[in-house]
Amino acid sequence: VQLVESGGGLVQPGGSLRLSCAASGFTFDSAPMSWVRQAPGKGLEWGPGIYRGGDAYYASSVKGRFTITRDNAKSTLYLQLNSLKTDDTAMYYCAKDQAFYCSGGRCYTYGVDSPRGQGTQVTVSS
Repeated sequence: VQLVESGGGLVQPGGSLRLSCAASGFTFDSAPMSWVRQAPGKGLEWGPGIYRGGDAYYASSVKGRFTITRDNAKSTLYLQLNSLKTDDTAMYYCAKDQAFYCSGGRCYTYGVDSPRGQGTQVTVSS
C-alpha cells in the first residue's frame, strides 16, 4: 500500500487549493478513504471521508468549505479546499480506512490499513 499526497502550498485566507492522493498497491475502488490533518502542536483530526460509492462525510470544521471526491479509474483521492482559514494550516494526509464514521461534528476511523505518507503542507497566512 502506498499513498502519495500532493497539492499543498501557501495560500491567503479565503483562498483555495486542491489536494491529490495517488494510491497504489490495493484495490482503490473498494476502499473507504479519508483525509486527515495535523496542525502544529495538535493531534490528528480525521475527515472528511468517502466510501466506495461516493458517499462523503464531513467534520463540522470543514463542512461547506471542503469537498472530498475520488476517481476510481485513476486510483486518486482529491480534496478541494475553499474559503481557507488560518486554522486550516496543517499537514494533510490521506488514509485507507477499514471504515470510518462521523458523529457530533467529528469524524473517526475504525482503523487504518495504510502507512502514513509524506503528507502535503497547507499553510494559510496573509
